[in-house]
Amino acid sequence: MNWDQIEGKWKQLKGQAQAKWGEISGDDWDTIDGRREQIVGLVQERYGKERADAEKEVDGWLNSLRG
Repeated sequence: MNWDQIEGKWKQLKGQAQAKWGEISGDDWDTIDGRREQIVGLVQERYGKERADAEKEVDGWLNSLRG
């Protein structure tokens, strides 16, 4: 699965993202609308991570969706 597919299926996938990153509110997930850069930014902000670490975490989540 790539980011175009994530954005296209965001309504189905945002529940999985919200389960992983519970510190990010439902309204934020609606605003993000599956955009990688916004997800990375919020993970970085809410969890106090370095940008590179947030990117690795988000990319790891994407890889887990691929099964």
